[in-house]
Amino acid sequence: MDLSSIRKLITRYCTGEESWVDSRTVYIGHKEPPPGTEAYIPQRFPDNRIVSSKYTFWNFIPKNLFEQFRRIANFYFLIIFLVQLIIDTPTSPTTSGLPLFFVITVTAIKQGYEDWIRHKADNSINQCPVHIIQHGKVVRKQSQKLRVGDIVQVKENETFPCDLILLSTSREDGTCFVTTASLDGESSHKTYYAVQDTKAFNTAEEVDTLHATIECEQPQPDLYKFVGRINIYLDRDEPIARPLGSENLLLRGATLKNTEYIHAVAIYTGMETKMALNYQSKSQKRSAVEKSMNAYLIVYLCILISKALINTVLKYAWQANPNRDEPWYNQKTETERQRHVLIRAFTDFLAFMVLFNYIIPVSMYVTVEMQKFLGSYFILWDDDMFDEELGEGPLVNTSDLNEELGQVEYVFTDKTGTLTENNMELRECCVDGHVYVPHAICNGQILPGAAGMDMIDSSPGIDGKEREELFFRALCLCHTVQVKEEETVDGIKRGIHQGKSTSFYISSSPDEVALVEGMKRLGFTYLRLKDSHMEILNREDEMERFELLEVLTFDSVRRRMSVIVRSSSGDYYLFCKGADSSIFPRVVSGKVEQVRARVEHNAVEGLRTLCVAYKKLTREEYEETCHLLNSAKLALQERDRKLAEAYDVIEKDFILLGATAVEDRLQDKAADTIESLHKAGMKVWVLTGDKMETAAATCYASKLFHRNTQILELTTKRTEEQSLHDVLFDLSRTVLRHHGSMTRDTFSGLSGDCQDYGLIIDGATLSAVLKPIQDGTSNGGNYKEIFLEICRNCSAVLCCRMAPLQKAQIVKLIKASKEHPITLAIGDGANDVSMILEAHVGIGIMGKEGRQAARNSDYAITKFKHLKKMLLVHGHYYYIRIAELVQYFFYKNVCFIFPQFLYQFFCGFSQQPLYDTAYLTLYNISFTSLPILLYSLMEQHINMDILKRDPTLYRDIAKNSLLRWPTFIYWTFLGVFDAVVFFFGAFFLFDNTTFTSNGQMFGNWTFGTLVFTVLVFTVTLKLALDTHYWTWINHFVIWGSLLFYVIFSLLWGGIIWPFLNYQRMYYVFMQMLSSGPAWLSIILLIIVSLLPDVVKKVLCRALWPTTTERIQNADKLYKGHLSEFTPLSSLHAPPARKHDRHGNENQNHTHRRSDSSPPKKLMCTYWGGRPDYCTFSSFLRIGENPRFSGAAYAYSTPGPETSV
Repeated sequence: MDLSSIRKLITRYCTGEESWVDSRTVYIGHKEPPPGTEAYIPQRFPDNRIVSSKYTFWNFIPKNLFEQFRRIANFYFLIIFLVQLIIDTPTSPTTSGLPLFFVITVTAIKQGYEDWIRHKADNSINQCPVHIIQHGKVVRKQSQKLRVGDIVQVKENETFPCDLILLSTSREDGTCFVTTASLDGESSHKTYYAVQDTKAFNTAEEVDTLHATIECEQPQPDLYKFVGRINIYLDRDEPIARPLGSENLLLRGATLKNTEYIHAVAIYTGMETKMALNYQSKSQKRSAVEKSMNAYLIVYLCILISKALINTVLKYAWQANPNRDEPWYNQKTETERQRHVLIRAFTDFLAFMVLFNYIIPVSMYVTVEMQKFLGSYFILWDDDMFDEELGEGPLVNTSDLNEELGQVEYVFTDKTGTLTENNMELRECCVDGHVYVPHAICNGQILPGAAGMDMIDSSPGIDGKEREELFFRALCLCHTVQVKEEETVDGIKRGIHQGKSTSFYISSSPDEVALVEGMKRLGFTYLRLKDSHMEILNREDEMERFELLEVLTFDSVRRRMSVIVRSSSGDYYLFCKGADSSIFPRVVSGKVEQVRARVEHNAVEGLRTLCVAYKKLTREEYEETCHLLNSAKLALQERDRKLAEAYDVIEKDFILLGATAVEDRLQDKAADTIESLHKAGMKVWVLTGDKMETAAATCYASKLFHRNTQILELTTKRTEEQSLHDVLFDLSRTVLRHHGSMTRDTFSGLSGDCQDYGLIIDGATLSAVLKPIQDGTSNGGNYKEIFLEICRNCSAVLCCRMAPLQKAQIVKLIKASKEHPITLAIGDGANDVSMILEAHVGIGIMGKEGRQAARNSDYAITKFKHLKKMLLVHGHYYYIRIAELVQYFFYKNVCFIFPQFLYQFFCGFSQQPLYDTAYLTLYNISFTSLPILLYSLMEQHINMDILKRDPTLYRDIAKNSLLRWPTFIYWTFLGVFDAVVFFFGAFFLFDNTTFTSNGQMFGNWTFGTLVFTVLVFTVTLKLALDTHYWTWINHFVIWGSLLFYVIFSLLWGGIIWPFLNYQRMYYVFMQMLSSGPAWLSIILLIIVSLLPDVVKKVLCRALWPTTTERIQNADKLYKGHLSEFTPLSSLHAPPARKHDRHGNENQNHTHRRSDSSPPKKLMCTYWGGRPDYCTFSSFLRIGENPRFSGAAYAYSTPGPETSV
């Protein structure tokens, strides 16, 4: 590098000549700039390799072990295993080491396999071939070897391998068409532009001669923003500088359409592409149940330490008396005598810890892992969730979160391709109050409610006919639709016929295609754009040509677009279409009221409405308009603001022509699914990259917003009129004025009195809300908290114009709020991956927009409607099953170990085990593990059909209700009570020394075996009492496990095993069974142990039944055939009185909810709302306040026959 280059480098970066600090310079084709122009400074950039995997070959073992031992349980069992290795303990180290090794190995294999799948997916992308221009020739390379500065050739229907700046295309005008479905969810075609000075470089040889550099910002995750400039070196000394914007940037993941090929230069590669920057890193997700297990583990660890501490202290208190220290035949060795008392006490403490450590069994974690893994197959095997069109069913990518499906409080969903099919069609258009319906939309039939509409053949007079034709021409001209002469186009199903060839419309906006196709059905056909002239075919099959002069493109702030055209007669027209709120204020004449009424009617129906207006221009006005637009377009600074000002001046003084209504078809049963989720107590948010008007219309159609929902806007348009601070506080006052301090979290979907609020926010405003406030003034508050407070009081929230990372930020914001709700995110495109990874549960839809979402999700389904069954049925079952499993495991281990604790008081705290080693090892592995595993896989406490029909049952298990502390404490005390009954019942029966028929006395192993036998039978029968869904498998496993215990005990004690050094259990079990009092004590102790729990359940079901228990009783009464026509109020009458009502039993089956008089029998004809499953009002806590009941059940007093 010479001195001049160094001087230029110092000047550029040290004296502030260059205004960009955080920028990069890209040398196109890796060519050095001409000598003397600027210094050639090659920079290092990452390669084009994409990495979504978590482990490598080298770090898998240490990283995986670290993650697994972060689990409290695994770390605890590791410590116990090490203690057993170091000191002399009552039990063998293998009792802890082998189960721990099994759990760690199985989990590592599972996680390693999942990561191997991700490695395969990465390799398929990284090794994909790309075409690069080198030395004037097209060279084929692997995608991962692509470098910044390489010139890439991409052909039609190929995906862009990295972020590219468009240099030239096969089209003469230098444009190309792109679908960005995997980025922002929009499958429509967008137009991108080559740099004007490079668009003539069409061949590989010509492109290779290009000398230019690009200066641009460093990689940013914002998909919609790009700032840069290109310096093109021609023959002259000074380069030509041209600005670069987002219209020149082709993003990785987008697909080239309707263009034969393009040439572009790579500027961001690999993990620096905007798509990769929007990927959320994949982190380990943990369910609420697992967190509860860890909390319970800490409690039981404290109990364990307390028991060990108490026994250690009492042991040394007992041995303080010399006569009780050691018996004469067990004198201490010299080494033991010389050890310090503290060391001996610590060793004894650790020995007690090992003796009691079975209170926290490692087998519970093995059983939970098996339950999750095997239980996930029920989703895979569900025929209702199989899609015939795709020929695929649901996928389970991780089984760790099954139970989380039953705890969801917030659902975040994408719009395009998730809620909708992205398939739009024109429903109607209104011209001066006259309504026209394209017949093809209705398959030859007039739509419902279309009676009295004016059709094409009933023209409204001569003047009206002129305006009608002007309206149709306006829609044929005011758009950015392109025509493709092909037989098939990806995603486009409809075509127009011109002679023998078939042409298809494509556009950046799918509703523009719907409008142009609708006009064809109404007689006006758009043919093509040729030589800057738009050609249309009118009703008389005459071709009309209009010169396209200017296009005023659509933007989300103006919410309208316009074109300026010149007719063949030389007249200048400005046609404009846009949202009603942006057109009506600019209209000076036309039938505004009639059109406004129709627009409002269609908006309520959930249709996407647009208004159409025009004005004639004189030549002088047109030239003035041209000058205004050109000066704004050439501005390098604040170009967007100057263009907006120019548009504002041009687009005014319109004459209103009419309006259109377009339907964006929802997916099948999408509205029903959202309604069910609302009834289940979940809040649904729509997060989309689409325009606000489009998204809002979809929200109405999908019943996210209702007719009476008051919409609150927190958008760029509003924050331009007011400060963000004022807008937020205005909205906060609005929602809190009606609600007071009550939020809608508890009563969402229940309250009929509450005003429904719906919030709409866009991406730019969200960035401002989440941005930390710098000033310390009183105006600077916590915007996040205010925003969250507004959202809590809204029944639905719509977030539009969201970048992928913003979607993840929204989910993270809700996750971190003070309620810490469980969140679920569902989407179908790569733009949803960050959101899916951030949420507690991520669900991908296998749709038209690729498989990125499905590959990165926890679960994948084929249609949005399947979410209903996945949550309301599978999620419900998973949660109640695993909740019972966790509570039952802790219960049965309290029953198991507490007698061991009590036994120490009767054996001088000598660490003598109460149970035999075989029983200690097999209790959790064989004797009691299989019944609870099967229960946790097959239990159905409520029929599946009832769960689907009544979403409100989902509320009963919300917020981890079955694993709350009161329930946990009840199970723990029940275990302590049963353990006390086992131990002291056997102890007092043993007080009789002639316990056997031959007068022989029982020893300590017989005592322990008696306690263990009562224990095994009690905990197994306890599970049998909790089982509601019996199959032959349940019977086989429950009674089979008891039989296995008996047979094992007979064999273990009845045979002399040669591999055992001593056999302390020889003949113990047979001797115990030979005693009549032993049989009596076993039966008696089992009954006494189970009695309190049975009595508690019977009383609670009779006096304070839950909704679930009412349905269980009803289902049993009707032998599993409970239907929507079952008279539910009669189900709670005593069976003995059934004959008194025999004559009335089947009457009043047609009674309607709207009748004013209270019914004698309440018919549940619909499982919606919050059904009152009993008309006895005191049974339903909230029944006294009609505001909290479903609208269909407004009875506040029981009927005359209701009795207890």
